[in-house]
Amino acid sequence: MTDRSTKLLLLASVFVIATCGLVYELIAGTLASYLLGDSVTQFSLVIGIYLSAMGAGSYLSQFVTRGERRLFVRIQLMIGLLGGWSAGILFSLFPRVGSLQLPLFLLIGIIGVLVGLEIPLLLRILKERLEFKDLVARVFAFDYAGALAASLLFPLLLVPHLGLVRSSLLFGMLNVMVGLATQWILNEGGRAGRGLTVAALLILGSQLIGFVEADHLLRWAEKAAFVDTVIFAKSSRYQRLVITRSGSDLRLHLNGNLQFSSRDEYRYHEALVHPGLARRPYAKHVLVLGGGDGLAVREVLRYPDVESVTLVDLDPEMTRLFSTQPMLTNLNHGSLLDPKVRIENFDAFSWLASNSNRFDFVIADFPDPSSFSIGKLYTTAFYNRLLAALEPGAAIVIQCTSPYVARRSFWCIDETLRACGFITEPYHLYVPSFGEWGFILASLDPLPSRMKLPPNLHYLTDADCRDLFHFPPDMDRVPVEVNRLNNQALVRYFEDEWAHYVH
Repeated sequence: MTDRSTKLLLLASVFVIATCGLVYELIAGTLASYLLGDSVTQFSLVIGIYLSAMGAGSYLSQFVTRGERRLFVRIQLMIGLLGGWSAGILFSLFPRVGSLQLPLFLLIGIIGVLVGLEIPLLLRILKERLEFKDLVARVFAFDYAGALAASLLFPLLLVPHLGLVRSSLLFGMLNVMVGLATQWILNEGGRAGRGLTVAALLILGSQLIGFVEADHLLRWAEKAAFVDTVIFAKSSRYQRLVITRSGSDLRLHLNGNLQFSSRDEYRYHEALVHPGLARRPYAKHVLVLGGGDGLAVREVLRYPDVESVTLVDLDPEMTRLFSTQPMLTNLNHGSLLDPKVRIENFDAFSWLASNSNRFDFVIADFPDPSSFSIGKLYTTAFYNRLLAALEPGAAIVIQCTSPYVARRSFWCIDETLRACGFITEPYHLYVPSFGEWGFILASLDPLPSRMKLPPNLHYLTDADCRDLFHFPPDMDRVPVEVNRLNNQALVRYFEDEWAHYVH
């Protein structure tokens, strides 16, 4: 091989290892936000620990005084092994350890140190082939280009099409192949070289098997996370969807968090929809934000005067699942297939900005504000956008987490609505699967007190509806901040309150 070819291949390896290094960082940050919540905090911690570990690795490289070539190959194999299996390790540990943060930070710390060693060692290997000014310029140019490739590939291709486990294994294999290629280019033979080759092939073989069997690995990890039998599991572009079954009870979990139990979801969804819509019985056009399971839509369709229901849910995999799976369509009564229903798979915040339609009743059935990306859907900025979508006399209802467990969070949402000019009517009920749960009904003008509930409800009666609006002292109003886009006070309240709650 010519000297020029050797230089080009070694510089290409810079591009590959830079791409791999950033992908491992992005996977760790994404997993931390999926499993631990509060995406800004988790990403900040992951980035900080990873970069400081890289700095430590670069510092340690000065103590390497010989054998740089063989050490570089070994480091590629170690990074490929740890980085490649990082997502699988963390998914497997999550249900089995009390706190995932220690193993998470330990793993990314070790990977960061190894990644920090790579470039200094490669600079030494290349210094005999390039002048110093060309060496530094080209190595860092390829390094930054690799980082750009990772930042584009990760959200556009890797997460939506491969998922986190397969993505980490793919780039682990690339690291190992860089190690093998480097050994071949630099003619690192002998017994030690043959041993590295065998180790590399074993790692590649295990990761190839892991890549093919990634779904089985996730199912095995989820068996420990869920008491009930997992009957469906899939990673969409936005979340991990898991459905479990115990007898006749079906449960939906998103990113490990319970969304409903079929045994008592009727309590939640009847309380979400009817205390407000029964006071707007002639509403014709209804907007449902979130609620891709179609259970809130099922309750809306009990009103014969409703002419159209627009469902806006971010995840098309969610609405597809609840439109096609017989057990689930039986649960939501085929609501998503009703000709009155139009499904829009968009982020609700962005969708409202381009929406020109107006609605008589709006249901906001978003997940709890456990991260800033969800917390924005509970801000003054969001509610002000929602105002433009309301017909005169319209009302909105919002699920607002538990007023017992997360008292400040609940009243923060109420205070935020009031800051936008809404008249609010908070209420709550007991749902066995969740405990005490809260909602807020809001409108710009006072709603009529008279309600007209549809027939054949499982739980609510006129008397029950009146009782829902009474709060005992331990759930009553407390002083809180308004949740604005630039402070996200609600996410801070929510994280603090649920972190101290023991089931």
